[in-house]
Amino acid sequence: MPACAPSYFVYRTPYGPMTIRASAEGVTDVAFGDVALDGRRMPTELASRTATELLEYFAGKRRAFDVPVSPRGTAFQRAVWDELARTPYGETRTSAQLASALGVPGSYRAVGAAVRRNPVAVLVPDHRVVGADGRTPGAGKASQLRRALLAFERKADPSA
Repeated sequence: MPACAPSYFVYRTPYGPMTIRASAEGVTDVAFGDVALDGRRMPTELASRTATELLEYFAGKRRAFDVPVSPRGTAFQRAVWDELARTPYGETRTSAQLASALGVPGSYRAVGAAVRRNPVAVLVPDHRVVGADGRTPGAGKASQLRRALLAFERKADPSA
Protein backbone atom coordinates (compact mmCIF):
# COMPACT_ATOMS: atom_id res chain seq x y z
CA MET A 1 0.00 0.00 0.00
CA PRO A 2 1.44 3.41 -0.87
CA ALA A 3 2.30 5.74 1.99
CA CYS A 4 -0.18 8.33 0.74
CA ALA A 5 -3.79 8.72 1.84
CA PRO A 6 -5.39 5.85 3.74
CA SER A 7 -7.99 3.70 2.04
CA TYR A 8 -11.12 2.08 3.42
CA PHE A 9 -13.43 -0.69 2.40
CA VAL A 10 -16.64 -2.28 3.66
CA TYR A 11 -16.72 -5.98 4.51
CA ARG A 12 -19.64 -8.24 5.41
CA THR A 13 -19.64 -9.82 8.88
CA PRO A 14 -22.19 -11.71 11.00
CA TYR A 15 -22.80 -8.39 12.81
CA GLY A 16 -23.50 -6.51 9.61
CA PRO A 17 -21.19 -4.48 7.40
CA MET A 18 -17.93 -3.23 8.91
CA THR A 19 -15.85 -0.44 7.44
CA ILE A 20 -12.10 -0.87 7.81
CA ARG A 21 -9.66 1.95 7.08
CA ALA A 22 -5.93 1.36 6.90
CA SER A 23 -2.86 3.48 6.34
CA ALA A 24 0.80 2.60 5.87
CA GLU A 25 1.15 2.55 9.69
CA GLY A 26 -1.77 0.21 10.44
CA VAL A 27 -5.52 -0.01 10.85
CA THR A 28 -6.85 3.44 11.78
CA ASP A 29 -10.58 2.76 11.91
CA VAL A 30 -13.00 -0.13 12.28
CA ALA A 31 -16.62 0.95 12.31
CA PHE A 32 -19.85 -1.00 12.34
CA GLY A 33 -21.90 -0.16 9.27
CA ASP A 34 -21.14 1.12 5.80
CA VAL A 35 -19.41 4.35 6.79
CA ALA A 36 -17.80 6.87 4.44
CA LEU A 37 -14.34 7.71 5.77
CA ASP A 38 -11.52 9.93 4.57
CA GLY A 39 -9.48 8.35 1.84
CA ARG A 40 -10.17 6.26 -1.20
CA ARG A 41 -12.79 3.50 -1.04
CA MET A 42 -10.84 0.45 -2.12
CA PRO A 43 -9.65 -2.75 -0.47
CA THR A 44 -6.04 -3.02 0.64
CA GLU A 45 -4.03 -6.00 1.78
CA LEU A 46 -4.13 -4.81 5.40
CA ALA A 47 -7.86 -4.04 5.40
CA SER A 48 -8.61 -7.44 3.88
CA ARG A 49 -6.33 -9.18 6.39
CA THR A 50 -8.13 -7.32 9.18
CA ALA A 51 -11.50 -8.44 7.82
CA THR A 52 -10.26 -12.03 7.76
CA GLU A 53 -9.10 -11.80 11.38
CA LEU A 54 -12.43 -10.27 12.40
CA LEU A 55 -14.32 -13.09 10.66
CA GLU A 56 -12.12 -15.62 12.49
CA TYR A 57 -12.94 -13.84 15.77
CA PHE A 58 -16.68 -13.89 15.02
CA ALA A 59 -16.40 -17.61 14.20
CA GLY A 60 -14.81 -18.27 17.60
CA LYS A 61 -11.44 -19.19 16.06
CA ARG A 62 -9.49 -16.12 17.24
CA ARG A 63 -9.22 -14.32 20.57
CA ALA A 64 -6.50 -11.78 19.74
CA PHE A 65 -5.56 -9.84 16.64
CA ASP A 66 -2.23 -9.71 14.83
CA VAL A 67 -2.83 -6.74 12.53
CA PRO A 68 -1.05 -3.49 13.41
CA VAL A 69 -3.35 -0.77 14.68
CA SER A 70 -2.67 2.93 14.43
CA PRO A 71 -5.70 4.77 15.82
CA ARG A 72 -5.60 8.53 15.71
CA GLY A 73 -6.08 10.27 19.04
CA THR A 74 -4.42 12.25 21.78
CA ALA A 75 -1.59 10.75 23.82
CA PHE A 76 -4.06 10.18 26.67
CA GLN A 77 -6.58 8.45 24.40
CA ARG A 78 -3.88 6.19 22.96
CA ALA A 79 -2.73 5.30 26.49
CA VAL A 80 -6.32 4.37 27.39
CA TRP A 81 -6.70 2.30 24.21
CA ASP A 82 -3.39 0.53 24.91
CA GLU A 83 -4.57 -0.35 28.42
CA LEU A 84 -7.97 -1.39 27.11
CA ALA A 85 -6.30 -3.72 24.61
CA ARG A 86 -4.82 -5.60 27.57
CA THR A 87 -8.28 -6.57 28.85
CA PRO A 88 -8.48 -10.36 28.44
CA TYR A 89 -10.99 -12.00 26.14
CA GLY A 90 -14.36 -12.45 27.84
CA GLU A 91 -13.46 -10.25 30.83
CA THR A 92 -14.59 -6.74 31.63
CA ARG A 93 -13.17 -3.61 33.19
CA THR A 94 -14.73 -0.39 34.37
CA SER A 95 -13.44 3.05 33.45
CA ALA A 96 -12.34 3.41 37.07
CA GLN A 97 -10.28 0.19 36.83
CA LEU A 98 -8.66 1.39 33.61
CA ALA A 99 -7.91 4.78 35.19
CA SER A 100 -6.28 3.08 38.18
CA ALA A 101 -4.22 0.85 35.89
CA LEU A 102 -3.02 4.00 34.10
CA GLY A 103 -2.00 5.54 37.42
CA VAL A 104 -4.62 8.30 37.26
CA PRO A 105 -7.51 6.96 39.37
CA GLY A 106 -9.40 10.25 39.47
CA SER A 107 -9.65 10.43 35.69
CA TYR A 108 -12.28 7.72 35.19
CA ARG A 109 -14.62 10.14 33.37
CA ALA A 110 -11.87 11.11 30.92
CA VAL A 111 -11.05 7.41 30.50
CA GLY A 112 -14.71 6.70 29.74
CA ALA A 113 -14.71 9.47 27.13
CA ALA A 114 -11.59 7.99 25.52
CA VAL A 115 -13.20 4.54 25.46
CA ARG A 116 -16.27 5.97 23.70
CA ARG A 117 -13.99 7.56 21.07
CA ASN A 118 -12.15 4.32 20.28
CA PRO A 119 -11.89 4.29 16.47
CA VAL A 120 -10.87 0.62 16.13
CA ALA A 121 -13.88 -1.32 17.39
CA VAL A 122 -13.31 -4.95 18.35
CA LEU A 123 -9.55 -4.76 17.65
CA VAL A 124 -9.32 -2.58 20.75
CA PRO A 125 -12.17 -4.16 22.72
CA ASP A 126 -14.25 -1.25 24.02
CA HIS A 127 -17.12 -3.73 24.33
CA ARG A 128 -15.30 -5.09 27.41
CA VAL A 129 -15.85 -1.86 29.37
CA VAL A 130 -18.85 -1.92 31.66
CA GLY A 131 -20.35 0.49 34.15
CA ALA A 132 -19.78 0.22 37.88
CA ASP A 133 -23.03 -1.78 38.02
CA GLY A 134 -21.61 -4.34 35.57
CA ARG A 135 -23.91 -3.36 32.72
CA THR A 136 -22.88 -2.22 29.27
CA PRO A 137 -23.15 1.57 29.21
CA GLY A 138 -24.99 3.57 26.60
CA ALA A 139 -28.11 3.05 24.57
CA GLY A 140 -29.07 2.28 21.04
CA LYS A 141 -27.49 0.08 18.44
CA ALA A 142 -23.88 0.63 19.59
CA SER A 143 -24.74 -0.52 23.10
CA GLN A 144 -26.62 -3.54 21.73
CA LEU A 145 -23.57 -4.50 19.65
CA ARG A 146 -21.26 -4.19 22.66
CA ARG A 147 -23.57 -6.41 24.73
CA ALA A 148 -23.78 -8.96 21.90
CA LEU A 149 -19.98 -9.09 21.50
CA LEU A 150 -19.41 -9.50 25.22
CA ALA A 151 -22.10 -12.21 25.43
CA PHE A 152 -20.47 -13.93 22.45
CA GLU A 153 -17.07 -13.92 24.18
CA ARG A 154 -18.50 -15.20 27.44
CA LYS A 155 -20.36 -17.98 25.67
CA ALA A 156 -17.20 -18.97 23.77
CA ASP A 157 -15.16 -18.88 27.01
CA PRO A 158 -17.18 -20.44 29.84
CA SER A 159 -14.42 -19.58 32.35
CA ALA A 160 -15.05 -15.84 31.76
